[in-house]
Amino acid sequence: MDSESADPGTLRPGGRTARVRAAVLSAAGDALAEGGFARLDLADVARRAEVGKTTVYRRWGTVTGLVADLLEDMAEQSLPRTETGSLLEDLKANADLVCRTLADPRQGAMFKAVLAAATCDTKTAQALHRFYEIRVREWAPCVQQAAERGEVPEKTDPHAVIRAVSAPLYYQLLTTHLPLDEADAQRAAQAAFTAARAGVYVRDVRTG
Repeated sequence: MDSESADPGTLRPGGRTARVRAAVLSAAGDALAEGGFARLDLADVARRAEVGKTTVYRRWGTVTGLVADLLEDMAEQSLPRTETGSLLEDLKANADLVCRTLADPRQGAMFKAVLAAATCDTKTAQALHRFYEIRVREWAPCVQQAAERGEVPEKTDPHAVIRAVSAPLYYQLLTTHLPLDEADAQRAAQAAFTAARAGVYVRDVRTG
């Protein structure tokens, strides 16, 4: 299939086109971090990436299409989950990864921009949801394995536990000027682990 006929944000080019895609996505990330979603412009991204403007318009079509592809690429390029044999240590590794990402000046600013845009733009919200779906699904097996080892109750919801690790870190990023650090990551992981052990995230299996 001709990659240029694909829907914006779903392209998976290979060979020589991979260089163009990588340059454009990198430029888009820089522009997001610097000026936010509202100032993101395809022509400016093309200039930053040193590629033809028509190439960017033809392959991504819209700003939201470009952001969707950027988020999906970030999700797929993110580090794979850690498996230590201990749920607490696995959750600490997850929290540390999230914390380091959000504390990075470029990536933290970029996530703030996308999160803000997602509150008023449906397509951006959908792209953001896909990003987190991919990342949560990557780490969920850590909780499933912990349930098999008896560390947490059998019907613990893996996705809820992983989301619980990230939630306080994002909240701090968005609502305070306090820098995120290792202590924040450790505390978030410990809180999610303690709650999971106590059965807080056991799925509701009641039937009507």
